[in-house]
Amino acid sequence: MVSNLPKENVWDYPRPPAIEPVQAHLRVIYNDVVLADTTSALRILETGHPPTYYIPPKDVKQEYLKHNTKSTYCEYKGLASYYDFNPPDGQPVVTSRIWSYGNPSGTNGKYGDVKDYFSFYVGPWDCYVNEEKVEAQPGDFYGGWKTKNIEGKVNGGSGAWSL
Repeated sequence: MVSNLPKENVWDYPRPPAIEPVQAHLRVIYNDVVLADTTSALRILETGHPPTYYIPPKDVKQEYLKHNTKSTYCEYKGLASYYDFNPPDGQPVVTSRIWSYGNPSGTNGKYGDVKDYFSFYVGPWDCYVNEEKVEAQPGDFYGGWKTKNIEGKVNGGSGAWSL
């Protein structure tokens, strides 16, 4: 599939990261369950990383999510909380592949717009930007979604972190 998005190089993204509205249709699908479906997402762009997408809570099927005790800290956004996904089809629980910021910090409140939005690592579900199925950013530490229009060597990879 040819991407209908403009070319972007990850090394042109800023540091500290930028936040912007997404002009695309995002979906997260597990088997036949649509976990998220939105045209109102935000994305964070950081040097060396494909975009990380944040989906408004109203567009996420939260009945399948359960807050867990895991947390991580981002120097820009603050403390992230993680969620487990309980598949409705009786499959095993998927742990800590979804996160959000309940009280994002940041430069002059810059990241406050992602408050309570959800972000999904790619897998075990499929993630889409418009109709393009995305690839995961290498490694399990970063949650970037790589589409065909994203250019440049991205950070991550073997040894970046393991959930």
